[in-house]
Amino acid sequence: MPGPSRGPSPLTQPERHPRTPDGRYFVVRGRLWRLSDPGLAPAERERLVRELMSARRAVRDAGGDPDRLAAARARVDAAKRALGERGPVWWTDGAPDFNRKLVKTTPYADWYASVVQGESGG
Repeated sequence: MPGPSRGPSPLTQPERHPRTPDGRYFVVRGRLWRLSDPGLAPAERERLVRELMSARRAVRDAGGDPDRLAAARARVDAAKRALGERGPVWWTDGAPDFNRKLVKTTPYADWYASVVQGESGG
């Protein structure tokens, strides 16, 4: 299992998605998604989240224009990389990145099975 937690990222995902015990990922439909770097300063995180939301709106509003769509997607990617959700990992213990992987194929499989079992009351 990956190293110690640097804490969850409060602005990235709602509570309905379980977060791994180390605070690196949240799970949606059985897939791991990397959380933002908890080491970002709050003002910087807020600025980057605003940019990400603006870029996502630009993707939505691009219409059928391939140039506008490509530019908007590049902005989304840049914001997600700056937040630490893509690109090089923000942790320093050498643990591999399981972003976008099915949780059942990662070291988090047993943890997630216990979370799912706990939610079903079984």
